[in-house]
Amino acid sequence: MTGVLLFAYGTLQDPAIQIAHFGRPLTGDPDRLDGFTRSTLTDGDAVYPVLIPGGPAPTPVEGVVFEITPADLAAADAYEGDLYRRIRVRLASEIEAWVYVAA
Repeated sequence: MTGVLLFAYGTLQDPAIQIAHFGRPLTGDPDRLDGFTRSTLTDGDAVYPVLIPGGPAPTPVEGVVFEITPADLAAADAYEGDLYRRIRVRLASEIEAWVYVAA
């Protein structure tokens, strides 16, 4: 993989969300992120998955790593908004990728 790598563990895995925000469905490879606690956050009536670095109960988080463009990453930043922040992580596969965690 040589482009921008993004690890998705929640709504960004949904092809409908991908088409709406990137203009196409994405293809990726399964991977895992260790050392984070999976939780949820609420925005109005909506509930979203979120990761907390370390946190009270770190467990492996299964997801998909996508190779995207810098423009796609900017679109993902806009989609995630102020509820999340983007950080670099090393996945179980030893790949470094971006992931969105609790802001």
